[in-house]
Amino acid sequence: MYLPGGRWRLWEQFALRGPGFPADGVLRLAPAGLAEAADKFGPREQLAGERWDGFAAGFAEAAVETSRALQDIARTPAFREAVAWQNRPVLDSGIRPFLDWTPTAAGRTSMPRQREELVAHYWQRFCVKNDTIGFFGPVGWGRWDPGTEGLAVDPGRGLVAGTEVYFASWAIDALAATIGADPALRPWVAPRRVPFVRLDGDRVVVPGRPPQPVDPQAAAVLALCDGTRPARAIATALPDTDVPAVLADLVARRWVVHRLEVPAGARPERALRAWLEGVGDPAPRQRGLAALDVLELARARVRAAEGADAVVAALTALEGVFVALTETAAVREKAAGTAPCRSVVYADCRRSATARLGPAVRDALAPLAPLLASAGWLTARLAAEVMSRAREVYAGLAARGPVDLAAFWFACMPVLHGDARVAAARLQDEFQAHWAAIVAAPPGARRVRLTLDDVAGPVRERFGESGGGWTAAHYLSPDVMVAADSPEAAARGDVDLVLGELHLAANTLGASLFVHQHPDPGELLALTDRDHPGPRLMPLLPKEHRSRLSTRVRHALVRPVDHQVALVDFTAEPGREHTAMSADVAVTERDGELVVVLPDGAEFPAVDVFAHVLTTLAMDLFKILPEADRAPRVTVDRLVVARETWRLPAAGPAFATEKDEGRRFVRARHWREEHGLPRFVFVVSPTESRPFYVDFDSPVYVTVLAKAMRRLARKDPDGRITVTEMLPTPEQTWLTDDQGGTYTSELRLVAVDEA
Repeated sequence: MYLPGGRWRLWEQFALRGPGFPADGVLRLAPAGLAEAADKFGPREQLAGERWDGFAAGFAEAAVETSRALQDIARTPAFREAVAWQNRPVLDSGIRPFLDWTPTAAGRTSMPRQREELVAHYWQRFCVKNDTIGFFGPVGWGRWDPGTEGLAVDPGRGLVAGTEVYFASWAIDALAATIGADPALRPWVAPRRVPFVRLDGDRVVVPGRPPQPVDPQAAAVLALCDGTRPARAIATALPDTDVPAVLADLVARRWVVHRLEVPAGARPERALRAWLEGVGDPAPRQRGLAALDVLELARARVRAAEGADAVVAALTALEGVFVALTETAAVREKAAGTAPCRSVVYADCRRSATARLGPAVRDALAPLAPLLASAGWLTARLAAEVMSRAREVYAGLAARGPVDLAAFWFACMPVLHGDARVAAARLQDEFQAHWAAIVAAPPGARRVRLTLDDVAGPVRERFGESGGGWTAAHYLSPDVMVAADSPEAAARGDVDLVLGELHLAANTLGASLFVHQHPDPGELLALTDRDHPGPRLMPLLPKEHRSRLSTRVRHALVRPVDHQVALVDFTAEPGREHTAMSADVAVTERDGELVVVLPDGAEFPAVDVFAHVLTTLAMDLFKILPEADRAPRVTVDRLVVARETWRLPAAGPAFATEKDEGRRFVRARHWREEHGLPRFVFVVSPTESRPFYVDFDSPVYVTVLAKAMRRLARKDPDGRITVTEMLPTPEQTWLTDDQGGTYTSELRLVAVDEA
């Protein structure tokens, strides 16, 4: 399916992201009539006297009713099960005592109110955040269908069509380390040369160091450390060499890795089992398999558990087994270097509901074309600037002799983590300046309405037709939300669209969490084949990293024809074809452009070696309006391309420090009116881990906001929160289940630049 102009092709399939609880659940926490009663008090009016006393009594009564509503929510089996997966200690420390409490106006002391906020916090995430994890954020799928007028939903049966429980990669790594420590298994472990280490005759070359001489025996052993040949096979091949002693020395020099390693993937336990089954010594093989069997059996019990209590019991038992096997903590502490998955296992689910989009939605998406074109300018410019500096680095290295990729990669580190970051920030400023001129928002405007014709020409003039920059940059992945007054309106095509995030230089549907929840992943691979008829060069990445890298988001649409190169980390299957070590890859120049030449002779643009770094830099650059105290909603035809946003100081608003709940609620509404905020918003604060939902008609969500502002003000008196209008609102939902419930959602699309 092509957008107007023919440059951008949309994948025929898209992901359907949405929570696992109906959107109207949050509306239960907005007492009927309370907001209207609060608005009868003017901003300068004293909140005291007989009229105030009457409101306060009504507020107290509404607060008790809200407490009961929150208890009803907290009793819901699905809610408790979702919390069990997220943070099960909270069930005992917060949820259970909250349910044991009898709500009264006098009894709403500090601790019960904190527990109310705890439940409300989880509830907003489960009802209105389009997260993707577990049954409270199942992955849905949809297709373009010319026979559908607008947007059609097949709700399927139940909420979830399939569930799977996966091991976190770090957990299987811990088990592999324990199994691999068995001395009887060590000869069966294949030592592997570190990717950036090169054997050059009787010397070992490591980037940034003088070549190190090695004796013939060490050179012979190092030459056989290919990651597929067990240590015992090396010893057989070199009968006159004390191979264990030489290996120990090579490991000590950090030239060789000799430990049981499991390749990256969604099923690391399968790779571990396959390795163990290949061990020829029965006794240690059975010891290793028995340990893995015990852990997998505990995981199976988690998979079979239904209900919060059963899930808690199964997870607790699994963690006990894990600790006993590995002597490793079963939950990793949250830290700067820790990737998102901190538990031994996680669950992902496939939504029963599927969707079809028709011509009316396609037509409403037409304004995406110029937006994507401008995004292509960003990636092309970023790649050009980085490669300009990389060519300077190459010239310096080439002046001293042939250049290998390992030396080139490490020499480019200052460029990738210094110059490139500066360039990305500068390009974003330039990008936003161009868009500010195109949008031409009048001072103080809250709404800017443009047509596609208003935008398309100026975009061509300012951004041209450039695009790409590296292979992954031919992909752009927009998140689009559909605002419809009802499912029936959506079916007619009577919809407005809202652009959420536009992910640059990434096919986000290639992430493992999507691929492995697709009913037929082969279809996604076929779409990849269409985009890339030939092989791609893909750098091997660490298993996880704080920079948005974990097993769940790892790119999983890798084909056998694709070439992979290990720069620093070797995380592929040992012996995989078309996999090279960086030290064995040459860097050279062809017609003024840098290319890498693999040992098998295959050549690729050198820029693709930097793909992950460049994509990480580019991923969030697409923001058409610069950061400002107030930014308008910008709409092009029927597509909202920027939502109305405010940046407001956390310190100062009277409601945030007001201790009386009723007065806090009234003053929050005055503050909202002063700034022209809508009823429903999302708030981002530097002190909060995630954006959170606020309904200004709901006292409990006003309290959540007030606490977040106080936290930020204490940490940074000049700190500001970012408030963005919620669009679509909870009432503008169209995704239905088989019980008639409606859910917030977003369409995760993939656009391919065919220019």
